Amino acid sequence: MSFTVAYLQYAGSGPMRHEEQLLTEGLARLDIPIRHYSLKRIQRRQLPLGPDVFIAGDMDAMHGAMRQLHIPIPQPDDYPEALRGFLRRKVWASTLGEIERAMDSARATPVFVKPAERRKSFTGTVCYSERDFAAWGHASRRQRVWCSEVVAWISEYRVYVIDQRIVAVDPYDGDNSVPLNMETVESAITAYGRCDTAPNAYGIDFGVLTNGETALVEANDGYALGAYDIAADQYTELLMNRWSELLTSGARRTV
Repeated sequence: MSFTVAYLQYAGSGPMRHEEQLLTEGLARLDIPIRHYSLKRIQRRQLPLGPDVFIAGDMDAMHGAMRQLHIPIPQPDDYPEALRGFLRRKVWASTLGEIERAMDSARATPVFVKPAERRKSFTGTVCYSERDFAAWGHASRRQRVWCSEVVAWISEYRVYVIDQRIVAVDPYDGDNSVPLNMETVESAITAYGRCDTAPNAYGIDFGVLTNGETALVEANDGYALGAYDIAADQYTELLMNRWSELLTSGARRTV
């Protein structure tokens, strides 16, 4: 799918986000004209979106574009079923209320808790006791969350993938002198590629545990993906491929 124009989210004042800076550079090399838009314009459906228009922005902006084009918004899939064997730790779904009740027990162990919905009402945090509940703020105790046993990461990396092809590997936390086992990463990408729900372009985070194992941190869809040190051309290609796939899914839905 070819694009004749690109819309990048930018309020028009102050510094542009790193992601939009990369896209500006990458799109310029593709000779695709760039226009800027604000979240308010997307919410008011003021952009002329269509099959030849590429759009990039944060999660709220992208969901607004999908609603305008009748594209089903992908459900978050941080821990794909096909990749459970690569987690190297116990991960399960729960609610904040269930976590509160579990922490009342004298035998309760620390647990990492993060929101399971798209809209993040609090930042993922390790919960050691009821004193840590304050980090959840006023979030509903019915809110669905992901829970994980607490592990120690030596290093963490984002792996950028297009059509099962690794295009970049960026360290983002820990000791980047401790590399990933790339055989493990490639095996995970192959397994994910066999899954019908896998996007064609995405970021997938891996880390090295203190026992030396390479383990999956989480998977991230490619349509509003944060960038670290990935080159502009690869980042642009990734987001364009994922948006093309979403446009195709929307076109099939309206036929």
